[in-house]
Amino acid sequence: MKVDGHAYRTIWLKPEDPRIVQVIDQLKLPHAFEVKNLVCLEDARRAISDMTVRGAGLIGACAAYGMYLAALEASDTGFDAFLQQAGAILKATRPTASNLAWAVDRMLGTLSNGAAPAIRRILAKETANAIADEDIEHCRNIAAHGQGLIAAIAQRKPGQVVNILTHCNAGWLAFVDIGSATAPIYAAHDAGIAVHVWVDETRPRNQGASLTAWELGQHGVPHTLIADNAGGHLMQHGLVDVVITGADRVTRNGDVANKIGTYLKALAARDNQIPFYVALPSSTFDFSLRDGIAQIPIEERDPDEVRYISGQTTHGLVESVRICPTSTPARNWGFDVTPARLVTQLICERGLCNANEAAILSLFPEHC
Repeated sequence: MKVDGHAYRTIWLKPEDPRIVQVIDQLKLPHAFEVKNLVCLEDARRAISDMTVRGAGLIGACAAYGMYLAALEASDTGFDAFLQQAGAILKATRPTASNLAWAVDRMLGTLSNGAAPAIRRILAKETANAIADEDIEHCRNIAAHGQGLIAAIAQRKPGQVVNILTHCNAGWLAFVDIGSATAPIYAAHDAGIAVHVWVDETRPRNQGASLTAWELGQHGVPHTLIADNAGGHLMQHGLVDVVITGADRVTRNGDVANKIGTYLKALAARDNQIPFYVALPSSTFDFSLRDGIAQIPIEERDPDEVRYISGQTTHGLVESVRICPTSTPARNWGFDVTPARLVTQLICERGLCNANEAAILSLFPEHC
């Protein structure tokens, strides 16, 4: 994707020094665009934990590059033990997104081949780069498969705009590039289909308002910011044609864990007979689970993310302000689970499928 005309990934190796991993600092968006250097395992751990990087695909890619940085840090004599410890540290940062553990396990598998540490450091870089490249390719395929859904809606209402509602950010900022939920939107827009995106704030961290709105604006896609609770009202009044969200973990039977509030959007969509699609690459599936509500771990974050809100003042300063009484307690669950029965279809890199075990395994038979 492009920022002010320049092409960027969300994570890459510094061209002048490939021992440094560079990322877009999403904590500074949308008010400033800054690139941050990661030079060690602790930098990667902190970037994932504090949400300098966030989003399923990007968390996985950052974990992969974190393992590469760990391989650079590890001594030859303690290489294997250090890498195992590094994998455990990275896995503990964000418990809900399955891409993270998937990437770490893939890196550990590559680095357990018994070759000399110098060779395995090279393999670590190559594998991390491969994971990043595959993330982009999978998102490109998701874009192609999802574009057809939007085109079909456009054909049913010729000359009118297709109104799409999304939740949180599952755009190119959430992956290495292109994105999942917004990938079909970008593809449709680029193909000349008139689209408009309803962007809800996605409290408490406001990743819809700060990230989705920013990247849609960078790409020139028409969009409107709305309050989180406005989605149902828009659906009741015929102002939403389709809902497309991303996912952080999806079970083999199609239950979807995504940013808190997704379940409510799915309920409103079902009540108003509006299709509800979930876009995800295969690395977001957790084929070991069948019951999302009972089995998917739900991250609970710092309650201050609920009590405080940050933004830019009229004087141009970015500040954080408390929105409740000092003594008010708060809870901050980061995700909820949308049951498979509320999902119209899943949009994956291999195509579309219904949200049930048989349909999912027909696309991914290697997990039968």
